Order: sequence, then C-alpha cells, then structure tokens
Amino acid sequence: MPRQIVGVDVAKDWIDTQPLGGRPERIAMAQAALAAFAADAARAGALVVFEASGGYDRPLAAALEAAGAAHVRVDPARARAFARASGRRAKTDRIDAAMLAEMGARLDLAETEPLSPARRALKTLAARRRQLVAMRKAERTRLRQVEQGFARASIERMLALLDAEIVALEAETAALVAREPELAAPTALLASAPGVGKVVAATLVAELPELGRRDRRRIAALCGLAPVARDSGRREGGRTIAGGRPVVRAALYIAALQASIRDPGLAAFRNRLEAAGKKPKQAIIAVAHKLLVMLNAMLRTGQPFVPSPP
Repeated sequence: MPRQIVGVDVAKDWIDTQPLGGRPERIAMAQAALAAFAADAARAGALVVFEASGGYDRPLAAALEAAGAAHVRVDPARARAFARASGRRAKTDRIDAAMLAEMGARLDLAETEPLSPARRALKTLAARRRQLVAMRKAERTRLRQVEQGFARASIERMLALLDAEIVALEAETAALVAREPELAAPTALLASAPGVGKVVAATLVAELPELGRRDRRRIAALCGLAPVARDSGRREGGRTIAGGRPVVRAALYIAALQASIRDPGLAAFRNRLEAAGKKPKQAIIAVAHKLLVMLNAMLRTGQPFVPSPP
C-alpha cells in the first residue's frame, strides 16, 4: 500500500491540509488541533509536507515531532520551482497544499530530522545571538553617523546593553552545551578543527543535525555548498552554489576564512585556487566545502581534526 502524503499550507491563524487524493481540511493554528492532526498523521504513517514559513510553521513542526509523525520542511524556493514546473499558475492556500502533496509523492524528499529538546534550546539561543549581533552591527553603523550629543550617548548605551546581552547568551550557551552530553561531544569534536570556534560549533550542532549522518554530497547540498553545473551544448558555464541553509553556510564561510589561514593544507588549497584564477571569495567557498566534508567525517568517525599536509 503506497504511503499517504499530506500537503500542508501554513498561515498565521490556520493550516490547510490536503491528503493526496483526499479531501482538504482547514485546521485552526491551536495546540490541541495541531496535536490531533499530528496524531492522526502518525497513526496513518503519513508523510506531511509543508514549507518553511518564517516561523509560522514552528507550532506545526513541534506538534509533528511530539507525535512522532514523519514530515518534510521544504525550502519555499524549491516549492515554487516545483509549482512552476508542474504548470500551476494560480495560488491559493488549498492549491499550495495540493501542490505540496504532489511534490511529496513525486520527489524523493528527505525527511526532516526531529530536534531533541536540548538541540531545540541550543537553536533558540543561537538564533537570539544572531539577532543581537545584527542589532549591534546596525547600532555601530549609526554611531559612525552621529558625532555628539544625546543621540550618540543613546547609541553608546544601547551598544553596551547589547554587548552585555551577547556575553550573557554566550555564557548560557556554554552552560547548556556543558550539561548536555548530546551537545558536548559533537561541539568538542567540531571545535578541534581550525576556524571552528564555539559559536560556529554551536551553530552547526543546532542547525545541522544531519552532520555526520549523511554522505559528503548530501551534506554539501543541505548547506548550499554543492557546486551546481550550468553547461549547455558546447558551452561550459561556471559552477555556482545555491539553496541550502543560509545560517549554516554563513557560519562555514567564517570558519573557512580562518581555517585557510591557520591550517597549512587548507591554506595551500586556497592559494592554489587563487593562483589558478579563482576570486578570493570563490576560493574561500571551496575551502568551506572542503572543511564541511572534513567535519562530516569527524562526526561520523568520532575522531578529532587532523591537520592536513600543505
């Protein structure tokens, strides 16, 4: 018997569900209603497919995880591309739910791995730190634009507050990692690699639970670091990267920038690419890909980083 596929379009106040070949239903975005839907999906062994929707999908994802229901959180860009490819021009909540059900049936979508309470707490702290860092960056820009007076003093007070909050968040993150074995072990392994400090390691553990559990190609695609070919006929286009999880990709880029300075092998790799005509940013992205493959192998084998020869 084929597996049941349920497409779900998520809105602020409700979800529209569409079982493949079944009847649509609108369900209130309420904890009890979502829990009942998730329990039904788990009992039926269904695969629930929905788009990432800027946080509105979190209650649904939490209900599905709590019920043990299989689900896929789809990149909105990928969903829109599938809709265009399947000839869908109209767009309503029910049409989108039906499209997602068909997408789940036609494509080999990897199920979203559920986060444990510890990883979810780490992810929340990491996200809050990113928010505060972005706010601090904006305030520093404003500080350069104001020379004196009350406005400048206000910005300076805000910067001091943000600095203190970031320090407090980093301390809470370190405490959480230290008391949770499932976080401590992978964080320590990742931090043994050059360029991977505590912040990057925490980001990878929180945002990429698949690390160490997927092959090198799949993990690169999840991070948006897999080169995409753009060839046509005799024309060989340049390789680019696309998609994936931008938060993870940004963290790996920062790590690669440092690793290409501190590790002799990665430094030599970057130098060879730049000598061959690659732009510095392209070379660092290539280093990020190479570093990701190393980190994936480290978590799979449980072995710390081994410096690569130049």
